[in-house]
Amino acid sequence: MTRSDKTVKLVSYIVLSVLTIVMIFPFFWMVLSSLKPFREIYRPYLFPKSPTLANYQKIMSASLFPRWFLNSLIVALSTTFSVLFFDSLVGYTIAKYSFPGRNIIFLFILSTLMIPTEMLIIPWYVMSSRLGWIDTYWGIMFPGMITAFGIFLMKQFMETIPDDLLDAARIDGVSEFGIFWRIALPLVRPALGSLAILNFIGNWNAFLWPLIVSSKPRMYTLPVGLATFSSENLMHWELIMTGATVSTIPLIIVFLIFQKQIIRGIMLSGLKG
Repeated sequence: MTRSDKTVKLVSYIVLSVLTIVMIFPFFWMVLSSLKPFREIYRPYLFPKSPTLANYQKIMSASLFPRWFLNSLIVALSTTFSVLFFDSLVGYTIAKYSFPGRNIIFLFILSTLMIPTEMLIIPWYVMSSRLGWIDTYWGIMFPGMITAFGIFLMKQFMETIPDDLLDAARIDGVSEFGIFWRIALPLVRPALGSLAILNFIGNWNAFLWPLIVSSKPRMYTLPVGLATFSSENLMHWELIMTGATVSTIPLIIVFLIFQKQIIRGIMLSGLKG
């Protein structure tokens, strides 16, 4: 390695380190603020002088925060498992089966990506009201049970599976669903991991639709409940930071679980290109 290459590498590391610190600092500050008592929250120093876990105990006992957390967990997990199954099934069907109108159906599915979510709110609400889904888990979840983006993503990965491999499974007597479940899905695990993270984060952070379809505080998801809690405790920023800290824990866990799949998916995408 030449001297100029070493210089470029050193500068790159320095720039990346600075950018990493800038990106991590807000989260770091949020966590430290959640450990501060009320008398320290407005003091101009970063680290708490008297760190305490009383804020966590307070939001868990003096509010509906545990219920909101559970609601968000149920909604995010249910929609994620639904999307992984149905999107991959539809993507596999479109990619590996020839039938009349296949391209037109796929075009219609992709066209739904051009419709803003705000335009769908009223039809969703009218349908939910008529079917009695207001203030129910199903009412919150049904718009995210299957996604056009997930179908597109899974179709692209399913097309990389050799048809000869699937034909060999048919010769061995494997059922069509068995081919999908036992052969196709394991081969597209990187795409499933990426889709799982994107969908879980999207539904965990969803605010507009859960706010509209939920009128009872016990049915609030975490973003809606945290916004309500923040408006009622404007002076207690230590409690607000505590709630925000707890709300990020599942996102970090999901990312740590699926990060290897995401990296592998990026590598496979590069090889495909």
